[in-house]
Amino acid sequence: MKLKVDYLPKMGLVVLALLLGNALLAQRTITGTITDAENGDPLIGANVLVVGTSTGTVTEFDGTYSLNVPADAKALEFSYTGYGSQTIEITADQTTLDISLAPGQALEEVVVVGYGTQKAKEITSSVVSIKAEDFNQGNVNDPVQLLQGKVAGLSIARPGGDPNGGFQIRLRGLSTFGAQLEPLVVVDGVPGASLQNIDPNDIASIDVLKDGSAAAIYGTRGSSGVILITTKKGTKGGTVKVDYNAQVTVENIANSIDIMNADEYIDIGGTDIGSDTDWYDAVSQTGVFQVHNLSLSGGLSANNSYRFAVNYREGEGILRNSGFDQLNARLNLSQAALDDRLKMTMNLSATRRNSDIGFSEAFRYATYYNPTAPILDASQTEFDGYYQLANFDYFNPVSIIEQNINEGQTERINADFRASFEVIDGLSLSAFYSYQNNDELFGEYYGRFSRFRGSDRGGLARRITNNFTNQLFELTGQYERDFSGLNFRLLGGYSYQDFFNEGSFIEAGEFLTDAFTYNNLNASNDISQGEADVDSYKNSDRLIAFFGRINLNYDDTYFLTASIRREGSSRFGDNNKWGWFPAVSGGVTLTNLFETEAIDNLKLRVGYGVTGNNAPQSYLSFTRFGPSGAFYPVDGSLVGGWGPVSNSNPDLKWEVKSELNVGLDFALLDYKLTGSIDYYTRTTEDLILEVGVDQTTNFFDQNFVNLGELQSSGLELALNAVMIDNQAFSYETGVTFTYFIENEIVSLNNSDFQFAPTGQLPRANLGAPGLNDTRLILLQEGAPVGQIWGPVFNGINDDGTYNLTDVDGNGEINEADNQVIGNGLPDFELGWNNTFTFGDFDFNFFLRGTFGHDLVNTYRVFYENLNAGSIGSFNRVKTDNFDPSLTDAPFFSSYYVEDASFLRLDNATLGYNIQLPEGSWFRKLRVFVNAQNLFTITDYTGVDPEARWVDTGTTDNGGRPLETPDALSPGIERRSTYFTQRAFTFGVNVGF
Repeated sequence: MKLKVDYLPKMGLVVLALLLGNALLAQRTITGTITDAENGDPLIGANVLVVGTSTGTVTEFDGTYSLNVPADAKALEFSYTGYGSQTIEITADQTTLDISLAPGQALEEVVVVGYGTQKAKEITSSVVSIKAEDFNQGNVNDPVQLLQGKVAGLSIARPGGDPNGGFQIRLRGLSTFGAQLEPLVVVDGVPGASLQNIDPNDIASIDVLKDGSAAAIYGTRGSSGVILITTKKGTKGGTVKVDYNAQVTVENIANSIDIMNADEYIDIGGTDIGSDTDWYDAVSQTGVFQVHNLSLSGGLSANNSYRFAVNYREGEGILRNSGFDQLNARLNLSQAALDDRLKMTMNLSATRRNSDIGFSEAFRYATYYNPTAPILDASQTEFDGYYQLANFDYFNPVSIIEQNINEGQTERINADFRASFEVIDGLSLSAFYSYQNNDELFGEYYGRFSRFRGSDRGGLARRITNNFTNQLFELTGQYERDFSGLNFRLLGGYSYQDFFNEGSFIEAGEFLTDAFTYNNLNASNDISQGEADVDSYKNSDRLIAFFGRINLNYDDTYFLTASIRREGSSRFGDNNKWGWFPAVSGGVTLTNLFETEAIDNLKLRVGYGVTGNNAPQSYLSFTRFGPSGAFYPVDGSLVGGWGPVSNSNPDLKWEVKSELNVGLDFALLDYKLTGSIDYYTRTTEDLILEVGVDQTTNFFDQNFVNLGELQSSGLELALNAVMIDNQAFSYETGVTFTYFIENEIVSLNNSDFQFAPTGQLPRANLGAPGLNDTRLILLQEGAPVGQIWGPVFNGINDDGTYNLTDVDGNGEINEADNQVIGNGLPDFELGWNNTFTFGDFDFNFFLRGTFGHDLVNTYRVFYENLNAGSIGSFNRVKTDNFDPSLTDAPFFSSYYVEDASFLRLDNATLGYNIQLPEGSWFRKLRVFVNAQNLFTITDYTGVDPEARWVDTGTTDNGGRPLETPDALSPGIERRSTYFTQRAFTFGVNVGF
């Protein structure tokens, strides 16, 4: 992938010409007074701005203003913190204009909730709405990055900087052991939509339903919260708007593991092969990304609107041969008819992404490969001239990147159509249909001369295909009436969603040539000899639901919301296909009950809701049969045998999470200080887990069952303060704070099944070499999730061995001596946003921190001590904890568990709005520079202190990650972590 930047100099010339060509225009003066619409008091320091320019002023102590405006000015915008803004058109000869602004306008803002919208003042649950102007900026390639650190209780982490890596998302911590760990994503009303089919530039707002009373309307998929995404639309009857956004990003390694150079390595007794190689430099590069977004929006008439956008993203990561290019298109249409009684919308989107997934393992081997080894050695023809040593789990990092292929292609299509008809005033009926299709095609090839997985197999090819399709059909009806100060709305609906999944996998080796890579599997001798590994799957399931909700608003003071959803899933047996998910919440605006000048708004909210989790697989209620791996002689030939691969469980049922939330919303100092505080407590029961069962009474040794109980609670705070607000300079700051009070495993067993028969269960394998039977995590009844488990380190003995606590006093260190030595889940999280404006400039910086979590630094476990058995071949890490007196073989203990608390300058943006001359083609023109991950304050010595909410683990298959990440084993930094990057972005936003 190559970056084309020849358009940048041309754009610079255009910008320069506009700046030089800007001339003074004829001006006139408009005066007036701005007052409070309720009591007529003058508003001091209210803003007056000429629309489309930076020309403006603020009101004096008596609420008056005087503003020189250009002769061609068409409108003025009036605004004041905590009040609704107004844009007023002015005539060519107008000289006076008085305005009244209404207070508390923020309470009138529309918030998206499940199957509808509400005004902010009517919200009785824990719901947070983030608008586009508040999103994170810079090189944002995944929509969830827009929210990182912005919502109290919402944890978003991507350890390392892999451009193809996904984010780990948790809302209010862990609510399940693995059925559905992340929030349900709903895009323009489509539940379960793919985030990867939305370009961040096309998102207008994101609303997060945090508590059970808000999420219960989505029933089976609401236990981990709900994220509602609304895409941008056109304006009915509006003028045509063309917007173009472009940016270029340069990335470099922000943090890696500190290792010995060649001289240091030789000094400690390492084998000197004669070279001096910086392996980090050999496998890394300067990553360059480019993003282009072009949109066209408007309305053909007063009853029609449209928006069409095309987005292109392309770039390379900091690891060589890793990156992607992506093309996305989205079309949103709306049409009204029959005097606006019939409203129709249609949304279409398509994404094609080509990914160079690469090999993050190259960073791992670059960490401990001999720094005196050369990259190439012409004498090693068996490895095509790459230098290799025949040690276990020891591969030339550059050869991994250059001799092998790991890439993929995904295509996603979403389409939805909605028709709504107002039958009579207040009563409307709606029909909604959506179709989603995701196609995935991945290919891997390890060359015949590649020691990394290839040479032992004579070349190795893998081909993976997946297809995921779902269709949704919904009917809803809504009725709204007002009675003497009481407003009520009724919602009822039916939902039917059908899912279809299929895919295949093939692995084959023994190729005569590498020329075909993975594209001609028939050239494999494994295929012709029947030794290839082949698998395929096909399954389907469906969800059917009936739901209803009532909203009551009495005198804009008392609010009540109640909902219920009855949902059925084909994944459960006949005994438990259906479940009930009720919710109720209420709120009261206390400031309407008593008058106080100190408090502008104070609302108390209380909500309770029940949500569920669906089964993780289809057909769990059936006994299934498949190949057993055994072969039997039949008529002179061997025939593969079949046997049970699962047990039936017709009694398997929903996970059930019940949650109580108490919240308080407030506004002070004329709405200059606003915020909310929420406390929640929740219990998840009947957790769905796969456990071992007695084969004397079962066909298979594993079964999915309901057992256990998980309890959690937390406190969330969000504050926003307007510190300075005038035309010349303004400063606004906001803080989000999350405190995870409790996350306790109440039970892991029941009377019929035991996940942990003794009440505790060790998990997470440390891995090879030498530590394959070392467990790192302990699940324990009555204890929190995430306990890191191992012996306690007490120093280094005189002979260079570990001094560990011998709990049972038997003179040996074994599993009986293990203790809890840390916890992988954070205690609290912090986000701090700061926005400044000064003239035509704006500046924003955002700090994010996670505190109280520990990480197992596996780099140190394996590669820090100076034991004689491997020092001749393996380089050593030299963190701040490095002690050269430790010469014992690797052994896990509390010595390698580190506090990973951190505070990071995540994002900083400086922008400039260029003033345009009269008659310019442009509607707006803004340039900006952005920096991401500028610095991190932490004591952690690994690659990235981000919390690991799941463990990717390792298998015995060449160190490949686990297929299913383990949510019950957080807190481990694995050795194949993609290094973190620091990014600098230059961008331009142009409007026509």
